[in-house]
Amino acid sequence: MGIGDRGLLDWLDEASAERGLYYAHHGEGWDFRSYRDLRDLVLGTAAALRERGIGHGDVVALVQRSGPGFVATFFGALAAGATPCTIAPPFAFQRADDYEKHAAHLFATVRPRITVCDADAQERIRKVAAATDLPEPVLFDELVAGAEPLDGPLALPRTALVQFTSGSSGFSRGVRISADSLRANLTGMRRWLGCAPEHPAISWLPVHHDMGLVGFLLNVVVTGFDGHMLQPDDFIRSPQRYLRRISEQRIVMTAMPNFGLSYILRRVRPDDLEGLRFDSLRCLIVGAERIDPRVLDDVHALLGPHGLDRGALLPAYGSAEATLAVTGLAPGEGWTTREPHEGDAASLAGTAVVGCGRPLEGRTVTIRSEDGDELPDGQVGEIVVSGVSIADGYVGDAGSASGTDLGDRLRTGDAGFLHDGQLFVIGRLGDGLKVSGKMVFAESLETLLHQRGVPERRVAVLLGVRDGTPTGVAVFAGLQDGWRRAAHEVLSEWLGDAELLTVEVPRGGIAVTSSGKPRRRVIWKALCGGAYDDTVRPLTAGDD
Repeated sequence: MGIGDRGLLDWLDEASAERGLYYAHHGEGWDFRSYRDLRDLVLGTAAALRERGIGHGDVVALVQRSGPGFVATFFGALAAGATPCTIAPPFAFQRADDYEKHAAHLFATVRPRITVCDADAQERIRKVAAATDLPEPVLFDELVAGAEPLDGPLALPRTALVQFTSGSSGFSRGVRISADSLRANLTGMRRWLGCAPEHPAISWLPVHHDMGLVGFLLNVVVTGFDGHMLQPDDFIRSPQRYLRRISEQRIVMTAMPNFGLSYILRRVRPDDLEGLRFDSLRCLIVGAERIDPRVLDDVHALLGPHGLDRGALLPAYGSAEATLAVTGLAPGEGWTTREPHEGDAASLAGTAVVGCGRPLEGRTVTIRSEDGDELPDGQVGEIVVSGVSIADGYVGDAGSASGTDLGDRLRTGDAGFLHDGQLFVIGRLGDGLKVSGKMVFAESLETLLHQRGVPERRVAVLLGVRDGTPTGVAVFAGLQDGWRRAAHEVLSEWLGDAELLTVEVPRGGIAVTSSGKPRRRVIWKALCGGAYDDTVRPLTAGDD
């Protein structure tokens, strides 16, 4: 029997009292909210929004952590005919000034009619709202107090979601996702993964990010299976707790970026896994950033003795402008690596590229040259996506997107190649440097540094032309012995005669997006503007 299409709010009519969402306590317990309970909360939130004058197509901003209130505000906005827009809470940023600058840009772009937030974010959001001439934020509990639920949802808005790009290449852009595109993306993911109500899932991903929101929460709720939800800091404190839950609840599906797998490898010892089983896990989706094949191998070496099948590791590729999912490896197939044709192999800097699967139904992926010509298998060019789930456009003038362009088809600004229909993603076109006529990508060089012991999120490689000179820069956060030497070995090998520099910042000092990716363009601009003059120095063979 095939997996059918489902409307975004169909679950309200079929809300189960037995299935629902489990939320982790800060201790070891879990709170359960059935879908029937959540339905009543959603319809109450919709009524409260209408009482406050929220009309069809108005934007409702959510600055909330994962929790029943987030689910109620998101689906309540849709049930009221309004458009939800998720914005990262302050916890996603280490520096208050960075957060306020980021949030002010987002609020000024989308200009919500109402902002619903958590208590711990209220003062910060109140300050940002005042600076952008917007109404004060409202706490969720205050919003819904005394509200009588609607009898049923109103007509969906044309734009069912405004989601912001990560901003790794500049300011985040607000992407308008139609109800049809969101529905098509969720349906495509369900059919790719074989999702069904009897298949429980777990996530620690932030719900303001497309992978945690569209890829997990919306998929779980609209399909109607049990979802187990941790906060990102729950996972950081104890990845062992996350793994125990997978074993205890016979979890079938989860997802995370490469960073999450690397973190498990650093924090979890084989002894921590005694008595645990992972044979129920058939879909561990890996995406959102360049995937290191050594990390996949090491995760399987750690969890495989406890039942994890290698075929459960599912590399995938997606984009905010494509709603989310574009390609994904089929469950059970087993991931592979490849190199492009010999003429483009230098772009990998000696690293291997993990295949991210084939296009989901209704989508087509091609590789295009700078002139827009379609390239054959094995040749590196720009990844271009067409078909269902492409966004309607951007909200306002939201700043640079490093070549990403929406039209009849999505020019992603990402570099990659195809082989036998499978997509292999290399990195951002704007994050490369041409060496001897071939592009070398920052992500490839960072992968080599990680393999030499420099942890993820502790180094960012910048490539560009500075004062007319091709330049490679290694930015270290909390520099440790041996890192500069490793950087010189890697950069000097692959960047030829380029000028090599290092910059040292405090731990946590690398500017990142709300999903943790380095904001290379922002850091590069600051470097060229003199912001790092006190710490920039040549990178030489004698370092360390």
